[in-house]
Amino acid sequence: MSSSPDIETGRRKLAWARAHMPVHAELRRRYGETRPFAGLTIAVCSHIEAKTGVFVETLAAAGAEVVFTGSEPGSSQDDVVAALNAQDGISGYAERGVSEERLLELHLAALEHGPDLILDDAAELTACLVHRRPELLQGLRGMCEQTTTGVQRMQAMAREGAVKFPAYAVNDTPMKHEFDNIHGTGESSLTNLLLTTNLLLAGKQVVVAGYGDCGQGIAHKARALGAQVTVTEIEPRQALRAHMAGFRVTAMAEAAAWGEIFITTTGNREVIRAEHFERMRDGALLANAGHFNVEIDARALAEMAVAREEVRPGIEAFRLNDGRELHLVAEGRLVNLATPTAMGHPVEVMDQTFAMQFMAALHLYQHADELTPGVHAVPDLVDRQVAEIKLQTLGIGIDALTESQQRFLDTWRVEEIKG
Repeated sequence: MSSSPDIETGRRKLAWARAHMPVHAELRRRYGETRPFAGLTIAVCSHIEAKTGVFVETLAAAGAEVVFTGSEPGSSQDDVVAALNAQDGISGYAERGVSEERLLELHLAALEHGPDLILDDAAELTACLVHRRPELLQGLRGMCEQTTTGVQRMQAMAREGAVKFPAYAVNDTPMKHEFDNIHGTGESSLTNLLLTTNLLLAGKQVVVAGYGDCGQGIAHKARALGAQVTVTEIEPRQALRAHMAGFRVTAMAEAAAWGEIFITTTGNREVIRAEHFERMRDGALLANAGHFNVEIDARALAEMAVAREEVRPGIEAFRLNDGRELHLVAEGRLVNLATPTAMGHPVEVMDQTFAMQFMAALHLYQHADELTPGVHAVPDLVDRQVAEIKLQTLGIGIDALTESQQRFLDTWRVEEIKG
């Protein structure tokens, strides 16, 4: 019996991603026989596209029963979901373009499997479990969180005493945030913005809200493409860091008047709001690279508009009473995942990110009895292991410390240092 076209398309996407994810190939080689996750149900909540699919396959190859669901209404790809659901040991609950209500239904369906581990994005599934299915907490051994927003959310939950299990802040590892956030978000946000708009970036006035890792990536890559970049910040040290990197730094109220393209990366809400819309030039483009679609106040924009229409797939124009039009990309959802042709982060970047999730989950499972409830840093050893595997797949060799060098690092007495 032939498979449906959707499944075949999804399989081709998975095959392409698999071919460009050598770290995952090595993980399957190492753990496909020992199957350390055998007997566990692992829930993956993320943007369900091909790279996530390879991650799901790797977890299954390591012995887990895997259930997956989408972390955002507009980012899952139905053909990949279908291709994954056709595989043994994998069950998925994800659909593209769903309402927030339907997304909750899908999350609850995934939780019905009673996961032992949750590998999360923005703590979506974990928060749902804690808030709506607390009776399942007894069976949860722990969770791993891969995003800045999710780590912040988990820390907020911990402050309220709602985290009754160990959680690893995978986002905070160097192998995640120094590559995924800076290069992955930076590159994919601009790539998908340009594909969606078919506009030139060179010479444009680009305003980047937030100079964390994601904001840094977008700002530097936009400048490399010829844009004139302004950064807005609320954190004085980040603002100074942007200034020292050569960017113009100012408040959003001022930048609103001259910006042509605005990209938010703060992880907070209403970063661009009515008072800023009022000052913007005709044709200004508004995009969000943060997880939640709350950074741009789309409700206020709609209330200010006298008319609105889709002017290009993924772009809605809001006409104000003075004739100006402001253009909102992907309803203010993730510009690198929710636009019509978006494919998310580059494959090689997600190979590392999901490898960190895999290795962190394995370490957490093996050491769960030693970990207290709460949010923990991933041990540096785990991060280093992923870096070593990545270098191995690239054919890159590095030096090792000599015995003399190691003794030098381990000592503190001056005569030993100089001797």
